[in-house]
This record gives sequence, structure tokens and C-alpha cells, in this order.
Amino acid sequence: MLFTSYIELSKSALNNNIQFMKKMAGNGPRYSMVIKANAYGHGIEDLLPLVESCGIDHFSVFSVEEARRALKVKNDYCDLMIMGFVDDDHLEWAIENNISFFVFTKERLDAVCKIAKQTSLPARIHIELETGMHRTGFVKDDLEYVAQKLQENAGDIELEGLCTHFAGAESLSNFDRIYNQIGTFHRRCSWFHDKGLQPKYKHLSCSAGVLNFPEASMDLVRVGIANYGFWPNNETKILHIRNGQIPEDPLQQVLSWKSKVMSVNPVAEDEYVSYGTSYRTNRESKIATVPVGYGYGFSRNLSNMGHVLINEKRVPVVGAVNMNMMVVDVTDLPNVKVGDEVVMIGKQGDKSITISSFSDMNNSMNYELLTRLPAAIPRYEVD
Repeated sequence: MLFTSYIELSKSALNNNIQFMKKMAGNGPRYSMVIKANAYGHGIEDLLPLVESCGIDHFSVFSVEEARRALKVKNDYCDLMIMGFVDDDHLEWAIENNISFFVFTKERLDAVCKIAKQTSLPARIHIELETGMHRTGFVKDDLEYVAQKLQENAGDIELEGLCTHFAGAESLSNFDRIYNQIGTFHRRCSWFHDKGLQPKYKHLSCSAGVLNFPEASMDLVRVGIANYGFWPNNETKILHIRNGQIPEDPLQQVLSWKSKVMSVNPVAEDEYVSYGTSYRTNRESKIATVPVGYGYGFSRNLSNMGHVLINEKRVPVVGAVNMNMMVVDVTDLPNVKVGDEVVMIGKQGDKSITISSFSDMNNSMNYELLTRLPAAIPRYEVD
């Protein structure tokens, strides 16, 4: 094994999740797979071809760098949309590569109008509207300016979309706020329609939007975390199960993270293990090392708290997690040996360590833990 750990990506789990979310979104909207933040830690280059094989032909990223990576591996028939950061220096590149992108400031709109005149293709833009999140987007007072610019540059700019972003559609406490956003968005879209500006897509729904506000799916949905097998939060999951909308959890975790036992050594009773004095044996023990530490994505916060699976048993991480390795107590595993599989996230026999349980141990969110997995860890397709 060249690397100290590896990640497995389950194609069957991915397809299951996509088909479930497509069913929830309905037949009307186009389905965009969000692959920002290195495809939520799954690896853009590794995951994108699997997504295409599941019948998806639209991808959403956040930045030019992510778009460049996706462009190298996607099929020509697939569309690519940048939802966030595009420097003026890269606007021409995006236009010439037929990549659509969000526009949410007057400065970017002005730059697009200027640069689009110099390109061979029209700029495909999505005007982002501020509807209540107060992060990015044109406010009401900007709309006349936006409409005028779009009308004056109609030959160089294609209004592909009007969009906004929900401010926490996963939480019940935000429901009134979300309904207000939906209403505001509809009014803004009607205003553009009255100006003779009709986009191809009107879109605002993310994973939580599709699940909790299906009536807002409209022409396109931007689905992220649910594709990878995770609910936006437990509240959304419980809400659907209790309401009888689903008989059981339909989402399956796509990612597993594995390594191997590097060494096994006996340690006497009353000896400190690893750096410092945070862990002392209370019996004659057997200690195994695993070549994964905080430098490879396994947080130091899991010192004396984390668990891994070896030989279908859950064993504790003991002592301080090092930069390059962790130490686990395998005293109760009589047959453990060098080379045995170690599962940090995933299944082994009938035992499992889910992303949710891993992130709970790490005091973090699913999103945060996934996106912290180093890009250098190799990813492999399974099933």
C-alpha cells in the first residue's frame, strides 16, 4: 500500500441516494449534483464519472479551480455551473468554456458585460437575488440596474437563471424565514418576467429544500449532502420518518475510510502510551499502531476518545493522536496482526462507524469532517 490510508466510494450507494432525491424533487426540475469542496471530500475527479453513470448531466461547483478540475473529467454533454468565486481575470475563461456562473454584484455584472463582447460565446449567467439570507445577491434596489444591463447586452449575455439560497431550510426554527424567502423569490421572478426577462431556470432548493419544501423545487435543484448519503441534519431525518414519508432511512453512506495495522506490541501495566501522560495502561496490554494521524485527517481531538474497527470489533484510540499515526488498544483481540484492515469510517462485518458518529466524536458537522479529508488520500470505486 503506497499511501497510509485509502477511501472507497460505493457506486451503488451513490446511485441509491441520487434516485431517492430525484424522486423527492419530482419530474420537473433539472438535477444538479453539487461537487464543491472536493465533492464534499469524496474527490471531484473520482466521483464525477460515477455520478455521470447514474444519469446526472449537470454539476455545480463553488470556484474556478473546482470548475477546472471538473472540466477535465466530465463529458462534453454535461453542464457546469460556478456558484461562487470567479475573479474578473477568469470570466473570459468561463465564457469560452461554456460554463455558467452566478452574478451577484454590480461589479461582476459590469465586468461580464464588458468581457462578453470580446468572446465567441455568450456569457451564461445566473442572477442571484437576495431574499433573506443576507450573504450574497442583488437587493431590491439593484434590480432596475440589473434589468437595464441585461436588456442592453442581450446579444452578449444569456440570462440562464434566477436563483437564491435558503437560509437554513433544514431546521424547523427557520421555516417561517424560508417561506418568506420563497415568497420574495416568486415576486422577484415575476418582476423580471414583467420586464421581458425570462430565464431558463429559476432555482433555490438545496438538499434540505428538496426534502422540506418540495413545492419550491421549480426548474432546477442543487443537491449536495444528500447525494453522499447524509441528511442535512437529524431534525430533517426525524421529521420525514415520523410523518411516515419514508419507512426507514433511504440514504446510504457513499464513503468508507480504511487503513492497516502497522505494528503490534505488548505494553506492561502502569505504562504511559504515546506522547505525554494522557493515557496509562491499567493491565498488561497489547497496543497497535495505525499510520493515520491528524496530518492525514484523523483529528487530534479524538485522542483517548475515538474508535476504529479491527477484526470486526470496535477498539479505542488511546493516548495522543500523533501527526502521522494513532495508537489503539487491541488487548481483547487475540488474533490481531500487522496488515489487518482498520476502518476509521465505514463497515466491517456487522459493525460500523458512520460519518455521523465519527463527527460526533470529533465535535464537528458531517460537512466539516468530510471536507477535511485530505485530497491526497486515494479514492477507489467499489460495487
